[in-house]
Amino acid sequence: MRNNTVSRERAVHESDTSLAELRGDCARMAADWVRPAAAAPAPVCPSLIHGVTVTPDSARLIDGMSEYGD
Repeated sequence: MRNNTVSRERAVHESDTSLAELRGDCARMAADWVRPAAAAPAPVCPSLIHGVTVTPDSARLIDGMSEYGD
C-alpha cells in the first residue's frame, strides 16, 4: 500500500511542474547528453545516377492515385 501512496504523491508533484521548470531542467541536463557527430553522406557522381526504376505494381498504384489538389 505504501508504494501506491508514494506513486500518488510523486504524480501530484510531477503534475505541479510548470513547462518553464521542465524546460529549465532539460536545459541543465542537455550538457550531459552526448550526440554523436553525424557522418555526411558521400557525394554521388552524377554519371552514376540513371533514374528511378519501379515495379509495374508500384507504377499502377501511383497511376491510380488522384493528382494533388483533386
